[in-house]
Amino acid sequence: MSRAGASDRLGTALVAVALMGAVIGSVGAPLITAVATGLQVPLEAAQWTLTITLFTGAIAGPVLGRLGSGPHRRTAILVTLALVAIGGALTALPLPFAALVIGRGLQGLGVAVVALLMSVARAHLPAERSASTIAALSVASTVGIGVGYPVISLVDQLAGLRAAYALGFALSAAAFAIAWRVLPREAPGERPRIDVLGAVLLGVGTLGVLLVIAEPGLWVDARVGAGALVAAFATLAVWVVVELRTTAPLVDLRLLGQGPVVRANVAVLIAGVGMYLLFSLLTRYVQTPAGAGYGFGLPGVAAGAALVPFSLFGFVAGKVQPGLVARFAERWAFAISAIAVVIAAVVFASATGSLVVVLIAMALLGFGVGGVSAVMPRLVLVGVPPAETASVLSINQIVRSVGFSIGSALAGLLLAAATPAGALLPTSGGYIAAALWAVPPLVVSVLVVAGRRRATC
Repeated sequence: MSRAGASDRLGTALVAVALMGAVIGSVGAPLITAVATGLQVPLEAAQWTLTITLFTGAIAGPVLGRLGSGPHRRTAILVTLALVAIGGALTALPLPFAALVIGRGLQGLGVAVVALLMSVARAHLPAERSASTIAALSVASTVGIGVGYPVISLVDQLAGLRAAYALGFALSAAAFAIAWRVLPREAPGERPRIDVLGAVLLGVGTLGVLLVIAEPGLWVDARVGAGALVAAFATLAVWVVVELRTTAPLVDLRLLGQGPVVRANVAVLIAGVGMYLLFSLLTRYVQTPAGAGYGFGLPGVAAGAALVPFSLFGFVAGKVQPGLVARFAERWAFAISAIAVVIAAVVFASATGSLVVVLIAMALLGFGVGGVSAVMPRLVLVGVPPAETASVLSINQIVRSVGFSIGSALAGLLLAAATPAGALLPTSGGYIAAALWAVPPLVVSVLVVAGRRRATC
C-alpha cells in the first residue's frame, strides 16, 4: 500500500473509532426515562447513567494523555477501548442498576481516548492530512450525538432497553477491532512516568467541580454547595503546586500557561457554556407537550430525529473549517462558528412557534458547535511539542466538559426561574429569555480568541 493510501486508511480509522465512541457516549441521554421505568429507580438516579460518562471521561483524560505521550500509546488506546467494551457488556446484560452505572462509567473512557487518537494523527500523518483528521476527530462528538440519539431511541422503542445498550456494546467491540488492525506501533522509548498524586488530586478536584455544577441538590443547603466548591478549588490549587514541583508532572503547566493555550482554554470554557445552554433548551423545547401552549410534543424517536440537522451541519462545519482557517486564520474561523450559534439563539427566540424555524436553529447550532470543535485543537496546540499533544488536549477536554456542564446547569436554573409557582413547565417566554442568555458568553469567547492577534503584534 502506498504511503498516501496508508495515511488515508489510518485517518479514516481514527475518525471511525472516535465516531463510535461518541455514539456510545450518547447512548445514555435518550434512555434515562427508560432506565427509570424499566429498573424502577428514581429519575435523578437514572440521570447518573449519563452524568457518570462525563465524569469518567474528564477524570481519565489527563492520565491517558500522559500514557499517550510515550511508546505505549497504542497499548493505552487498546486497553481503554477494551474497558469500554466491558462496560458495554455490563450495560447490555440484565444486571442490577449499580452494574449499569459502572458499565456507563467505563464507557465514558471512550470520550477520553479521543485526545490519544489526535496525538496519533499528529505523530503519524503528513501535516495537511493530520490537521484535517484532528479537525474531524473534534467534530466526531457533534456528529455522534445526531446519529446516536434517533438510532438508540428507535432500538429502545422496537426491542427494549437492553437491546439499545447492546448496540453500544457492538459499536465498542467494532472500535476495538478497527484500532487493533490499524493503529501503528510506536518507536521504542522511555516508559512515561505517571504522576499518581497529581492524577488523584486532579481527579478529585475536577469531580468536585463537576458535581457542584451537575447536582443542584447540593445547593439545597447553600453551605453544603459552597463548601464542596471551596474544597474542589482548594484541591485543584494543591494540584497546581504539586505539578509545578514534580520532575514528571501529569500535565506541563508551563505549557498550559502560554498565552495561546490559556486563551484557547478560556474561550472553549466560555463558549461551551453558551453552546450547551442553547442545546439543552432546544432539545427540551421540541419535547414539551403541546398542552403547555408551546412546544411540539415530539416523542423520543422524533425528538432524536430533530437532532439530525445538528449532526449534519456539524459534519459540514468540520469539512469547511480547514478552508476557513486557510483563508481567514484560526481566530476568524472560531468567530464565524461562534456567531453561527449566536444567530441560532436569535432565530429560535424570534419564532419559537414554528418547528421549521427551530430545526433551522438546530442546524445553525450544529454548524457552530462543529466549527468550534474543529478549530479548537489548532488554537490550543500553538507552540506545543508533539510529545505533549495528548496531555494538553486532555486538559482542553476537561475545560470543555466543565463549560458544557455549566451550560446544562444554567439552562435548568433559568427554566426553573421561569416556571410559575405550582406549575410543572416554564413559560414560553422563559425559553426565549434563556436562549438569549447564550449570546453574551459566545461574544466574550470571540473577544478572548481575537486577543491573540494583539498579543502577537
